[in-house]
Amino acid sequence: MKRISLLLACLAMVLALPVQGASAAASFKIGLMCPKTGKWASEGLDMQQIVTLLVDKTNKAGGINGMQIELIVEDDAGDPRSAALAAQKLASAGVKAVIGTYGSAVTEATQNIYDESNILQIGTGSTSIRLTEKKLPLFFRTCPRDDDQGKFAAGAIQRAGAKRLAIVHDNSSYAKGLASETKQILNGKVEIVFFDALTPGERDYTATLTKIKAASPDFIFFTGYYPEAGMLLRQMKEMGWSVPMMGGDASNHADLVKIAGPDAAKGFSFVSPPLPQDMDTPEAKAFLEDFKAAYNAVPVSVWAVLAGDAYKAIEAAIKAGKTDPEAMGAFLKTLRDEPALSGKMGFNDKGDRIGDFYRVYTVDEQGHFILQPKN
Repeated sequence: MKRISLLLACLAMVLALPVQGASAAASFKIGLMCPKTGKWASEGLDMQQIVTLLVDKTNKAGGINGMQIELIVEDDAGDPRSAALAAQKLASAGVKAVIGTYGSAVTEATQNIYDESNILQIGTGSTSIRLTEKKLPLFFRTCPRDDDQGKFAAGAIQRAGAKRLAIVHDNSSYAKGLASETKQILNGKVEIVFFDALTPGERDYTATLTKIKAASPDFIFFTGYYPEAGMLLRQMKEMGWSVPMMGGDASNHADLVKIAGPDAAKGFSFVSPPLPQDMDTPEAKAFLEDFKAAYNAVPVSVWAVLAGDAYKAIEAAIKAGKTDPEAMGAFLKTLRDEPALSGKMGFNDKGDRIGDFYRVYTVDEQGHFILQPKN
């Protein structure tokens, strides 16, 4: 009897092994690459919070087609070299799809790594035109392109009545690309009296502002990121120089007002995709309720929300039974009007998001971002 009991116990252990292996295999690994440190750390925090919230909700509901989602997060620090290391770590971790990241140059440093590793990548705040012109079959993005933004910004600048325009960028691939696109569209329509770059990360832009002021513009378009936009606004106020200034979509961050101060930020405008709190779709409303319940706050910028859209795209592909990266990519190129956090979502053959996405925001006296009516 002892021998029989021992044999039965051993048999039970052997039979249990395949079950455990199947359970371990019943998961899908997704990577999130975001700036958890560095000057864009608040963007990275929101990206992680949003995607974690969505993944947890999926898993609590039983997963997707019986699979649990495993999220692996790596810090890219908002730096191309750090991003390349983060991409290598995620590739080694066995992820099949990656969300991220914020910043075109940062994303570009990872594209070949993911492509060579046969990993689907969905950029979220990387609007540089050339990212999708490379025609990498597994690269997508939930944000628009700079040429789309350039067209919209040029129209907004003209509607604002600009006659003598100063365009300032920071030499990053995103900001320089947007500046060049806007300049090309406005040539012959508005007199461009200044076109040059500042050095990002500096604390004093008085010399740059003095050069711009000498050109006598009646409107400034700054295409760089919110930390520098905030500094420019603050130091213009300190100089006693008042001229209307508009930013690109990288200005869409609550910290801009903290850096500039509410008085200096008042009247500043920027073009951007709308935030969920400015949309009335059921998906946006449900997401905001979940986010507020989890974090007692609202997202500070749209770019982190677009990381949530990237997760929704991956989720849609898995629900359709597409778990191989190539099959997922082919599926996404057929996606049209998929409900997402920021509105309906679809992709073209290049991997670019489809649809008219931009609006104008203006900063009010309290430092709030106010969505302007469509013209």
